[in-house]
Amino acid sequence: MAGGAQRMNHTIRRFEPTDRDRVATFVATLDEHDLLFLGRDLTHPRVIAAWLDAVAEGWIDSLIAEDLDATDKAVVGTAALVRDPLGWSAHVGEVRLLVSPDRRGAGLGRDLLEAIFAIAHGRGLAKLSARMTPDQTGSVALFESLGFRAEALLKDQVRGRDGHSHDLAILSHDAARVAAQQKAFGVDET
Repeated sequence: MAGGAQRMNHTIRRFEPTDRDRVATFVATLDEHDLLFLGRDLTHPRVIAAWLDAVAEGWIDSLIAEDLDATDKAVVGTAALVRDPLGWSAHVGEVRLLVSPDRRGAGLGRDLLEAIFAIAHGRGLAKLSARMTPDQTGSVALFESLGFRAEALLKDQVRGRDGHSHDLAILSHDAARVAAQQKAFGVDET
């Protein structure tokens, strides 16, 4: 590909209970800093179990990306849409994205986010939010390229195991406004 971009051969599908160990293996390859925005430590088996429980209960829509070139179809990315259908913000979904460091910049994150957008649209969500540390410049740029805008910066909001605190940026995407603009300009949403 032009510019030295890595060719991606992946498939995206729903996260299933049989994927638990493969997702745990994927998460173990990530740097702790990549996980700080999640609120919970995904390296703990109980957290992945709770994630699967929330998927089964319908509170989280979750996807995995598998490397089709790997013999074991290794997990190289995940995306989740977290909702609280019983809360005051039932119209809002929180987007969470994890991509293997060696796959960043090759379009995998964008593919996962576009799949999450389709799920959010199907769920009738009016707004999406995402959290990340501001120094995750690649993630910030990706989300902004898809219409997310900075909404808040929480100083010293998350703390790594090393005791260092990090700021947390909150970005949001007004899905209803974007859909209305696309409709007004005759853009096909599919």
